[in-house]
Amino acid sequence: MEDNKPLAYRMSPLTLDEYAGQEHIIGKGKMLRRMIEADRLSSIILFGPPGVGKTALARVIANTTKSRFEQLNAVTAGVSDIKKIVSDASNPLLSEGRKTVLFIDEIHRFNKLQQDALLPFVEDGTVVLIGATTENPFFEVNKALVSRSTVCQLKPLEAKDIVKVLKNALTDKERGLGSMDVEISDETLIKIAETSNGDARSSLNSLELAVITTPPSADGTIVITDEVMKECIQTRTVLFDKDGENHYDNISAMIKSMRGSDPDAVILYLARALAAGEDIEFLARRIMICAAEDVGMANPNALLVAVAAYECARAVGMPEARIPLAEAAITVATSPKSNAAYLAIDKALGDVRSKDTGVVPMHLRNAPAKGMEDLGYSVGYKYPHDFPGHITKQQYMTDKMLGTKYYEPTDIGYERKVNEYLEYVKKMTGQGGQDA
Repeated sequence: MEDNKPLAYRMSPLTLDEYAGQEHIIGKGKMLRRMIEADRLSSIILFGPPGVGKTALARVIANTTKSRFEQLNAVTAGVSDIKKIVSDASNPLLSEGRKTVLFIDEIHRFNKLQQDALLPFVEDGTVVLIGATTENPFFEVNKALVSRSTVCQLKPLEAKDIVKVLKNALTDKERGLGSMDVEISDETLIKIAETSNGDARSSLNSLELAVITTPPSADGTIVITDEVMKECIQTRTVLFDKDGENHYDNISAMIKSMRGSDPDAVILYLARALAAGEDIEFLARRIMICAAEDVGMANPNALLVAVAAYECARAVGMPEARIPLAEAAITVATSPKSNAAYLAIDKALGDVRSKDTGVVPMHLRNAPAKGMEDLGYSVGYKYPHDFPGHITKQQYMTDKMLGTKYYEPTDIGYERKVNEYLEYVKKMTGQGGQDA
């Protein structure tokens, strides 16, 4: 029956020495390795993308620990399953006096009731929890469970680690493909590894498909070439879940790259989002926000381009929407930057919410009805276009906020012209366009 299991399952490591990658948590001398080798395991939560070895590490622990090992999948398990395992763990006859390690795959799918049912038994040590999840546990798992566990982040495997896994599969006669005469170059193995995006399971699945579907040559050799592998490898895995943590990480990186003026990085993160099926309107909105917040008055046209891209993307949809989105993202990334307008409105909002900012001066008020001018409404207002340079000295700020500065333009991009104009206003009015 084991022969009918996928190669990725059969080649799951049995010992720490067989385990590939994740040296940052199970390398020689690392805390988790010490805990496993000393059989002093406390509750841990393993999180990382698919195929990086979370379940494999749990199986290694099962093979090396003297504890009883129980396994549940959060998708199919319920509170009754938890209670049964806890009951057995509490029974000296059934537990044989040993600790019980409970491995829960996809623990983020446990609802609050299930997680709460598990918590007291993790806390009192009845079971040692090993949780595995592709989601960030700090967001998706009960905070009380997280606080009682060591959280270990598993990273996508490097190409060299996946090549090692593939070579082990090709030479292992009991669990792998070692009983078959397979010929494949190191260069092809590297290409398989690079295409998998750090997912060992995906690499092994592709290799197995290539081997079992390639007819042997006259001498019985199964020759796996780059051309063969192209037919057996799916489109490069996109390590991106538009509903999970990667969604936030990717959009954060895209925005920070626009702000940091790196158009190449922006396009990469935009492409990853589009390939993962991200909502194009969401992407367009983020580009518009960045144009307003980070480019601002240094290039006001960037916001116009971003808004136009939003409307265009909505009108045409994918795949054509990728083009205006790319144009807008590049425009924002390559524009000079100023957040002076953003700081100005936030400072003003802070004053409005926390201070008495005064009343509108009478000469600036509207006087639509007869008799209002008799009360002083609009009296004394100077129409700027009636004066040289279309500017005249006049108070615009409220009395209580007189002299307050909100907008402080930089000397970058278009704001250089803004500064020149404000200097011109100051010269024409003597004091920046408003009375002291």
